[in-house]
Amino acid sequence: MLKAEWAEYKLSFRFEARTSRNSMTERLTRFIRITDTETGRSGVGECNLFEGLSAEDTPDFVDRLRHILATANLSRPETISLSSVRFGVETALRRLSGGLDSPFTRGESGIRINGLIWMGDRDIMRERIDAKLNDGFKVLKLKIGGIDFDSEVGLLRIIRERYSADALEIRLDANGSFTPENALRRLDVLAAFGIHSLEQPLKAGLLDESARVCARTPVPIALDEELIGVRSEEECARLLDYIHPQFIILKPALCGGFAGCDAWISEAERRDVGWWLTSALESDVGLFAIAEYAASRGVTVPQGLGTGQLYYNNVESPLTLRGDHLWYSPEGVWKMPELSWAQ
Repeated sequence: MLKAEWAEYKLSFRFEARTSRNSMTERLTRFIRITDTETGRSGVGECNLFEGLSAEDTPDFVDRLRHILATANLSRPETISLSSVRFGVETALRRLSGGLDSPFTRGESGIRINGLIWMGDRDIMRERIDAKLNDGFKVLKLKIGGIDFDSEVGLLRIIRERYSADALEIRLDANGSFTPENALRRLDVLAAFGIHSLEQPLKAGLLDESARVCARTPVPIALDEELIGVRSEEECARLLDYIHPQFIILKPALCGGFAGCDAWISEAERRDVGWWLTSALESDVGLFAIAEYAASRGVTVPQGLGTGQLYYNNVESPLTLRGDHLWYSPEGVWKMPELSWAQ
């Protein structure tokens, strides 16, 4: 028999994390612990509700979490309706079962990741870019839309004066900050800098406008927020057929857990749509689960798994960054903070 408990934990950022939507200095996450009452063994996962972005961010979320953990068939997380809770149960069960075997989880190879550049004023962003380049990153992801567009273009110009597109891949994330009126004009400007992809130029839900932009864009478009929610494979297929993006970016806690990712990947690969995984501000508990899944899928393109160093009170884990690769040491120690578990 499986028994589930949950606990809250507040993560504190090392800096003010800005996107075009908001600024964050701390965020609340929740851990789920599942215990096999016959053996006494437990596994801990992370229920990562992305406040302000997930449709599950409602005043009654904790009540819904309690109800699911008390009534759901925990051995079948794919039947859980809330994406964040499904992700937490999936990750806890994986720890309970011993995890997924791969060269990454055996500590034999790392996963290449992009260097994430958070928004700030022009000087701060330039300092962050230089730091990532000095660390050996060959792929940078810049969040844009937080300062004026001309200043952001100026930063791209500085980067390209130093590094060609062959030497440095640039991914951009607009977090829905473009409008249907200015998106294609801005994309024409960005195309001059050899941009690999632009993530979510328009707000989610503007399906007709997003389809028009994807059809005419000179820069490959990657959908992110548009994928949020638990969907069947048929629903995934319909969305991809309607918008025709060049890439999709999968955040398991937001798009149906790993079962949801499986559905998206299956439909994307049928259509030659590229994909990669990214974390959604999880602690190292969730970050490791996503990295473990990415390794099991045999990923080769750089993944968006560079958020482990965001918090000064992160869970202590055997995850480390070596240059632009995320590594795991199976002999390392996991140390959870003191938590108050509840049913």
